[in-house]
Amino acid sequence: MEFAYFSGYARLKQRASGGAGVVLRFERVRPRQSRRFQPLKASEITPQFLDRMIRALKRWKYDIVSMDEVCRRAVTLPTANRFVALTFDGGYKDVMNAAYPVLSRHGVPFTIYPPTAFPDGLGEAWWLALEEMIARENRISLVIDRKERHFAIRSTSEKYQAYEFLASWMRTLSPPDLSFAINDLCKRYSVDLAGLSRSASMAWDDLTNLAADPNVTIGSATVNYPVLSNLKDADAQREMAMGKAVAEAAFHRNVKHFAYPFGDRDAFRRQHVGIAQEMGLASAVTVLPAVVESKGYSNLHALPRLAWDGRQRSLRMMRVMLSGTFFAPVRPKKTSWS
Repeated sequence: MEFAYFSGYARLKQRASGGAGVVLRFERVRPRQSRRFQPLKASEITPQFLDRMIRALKRWKYDIVSMDEVCRRAVTLPTANRFVALTFDGGYKDVMNAAYPVLSRHGVPFTIYPPTAFPDGLGEAWWLALEEMIARENRISLVIDRKERHFAIRSTSEKYQAYEFLASWMRTLSPPDLSFAINDLCKRYSVDLAGLSRSASMAWDDLTNLAADPNVTIGSATVNYPVLSNLKDADAQREMAMGKAVAEAAFHRNVKHFAYPFGDRDAFRRQHVGIAQEMGLASAVTVLPAVVESKGYSNLHALPRLAWDGRQRSLRMMRVMLSGTFFAPVRPKKTSWS
């Protein structure tokens, strides 16, 4: 990426690969943490980086746009300037406390996708509980596939290995099995799962204050934030529809934009794209890494996003990513998603 930047290759390549623009995905925004064990650091940026990035986007002549405008540009002829849309997944409280002051000061639009169980204090942020548990323990035990497993986690490297293994395993579980597993662990090791989830998530008052800002688009991301591919289609449809309905009732407005929970390639199926279409959503975003194209080449219900790795702070790398040099456009046939 450094070579692509300094050689000018990325800027030249952008003419062919840059598409209409890029949707960027972020999660948490908070000051840099000093702890050695930070398995979720990749999903965090600092307010300072957010400020630098927005200044750079303006300097590079990108249009910072809403998701409504993304949908419009994705089906029309290309414009002179490429766009960037800023999106935030998870409904974290620090987006309100740390990101919003920066975003409002710059007067730029952005979209948030809160799972609606969390403002009610009912969501389970199992990934945060697992992080806290591993950070403070030297050994943990749990039952996996009916066998008691023991993990020695004294060193930082052992903690990272255990977190990666257990988080990957938990993401394969059905929601009831996942809830049972994390609650059992939290009970064994005295982690307040409910309190941790509430403290990390925006309350309805926070979301209502954001919704009053015309630069803020409130989307939806289901109710409980499950990995949709672990659900039967009927259950996935219920999660998607109920998340949208709860958000619409809370904000007294139509919710048109959706984010597949966790956003990854394996978290949703093509059937879920069909569900998003049938629900009348204007867009549904993934983390399939690609640029958004114009003239209808990008499927609005499986829009690609680039997830920024918060461990990187190089604006040069950001500019190369935005050029689309390393992310080929995704052009599925329209019928393949129906």
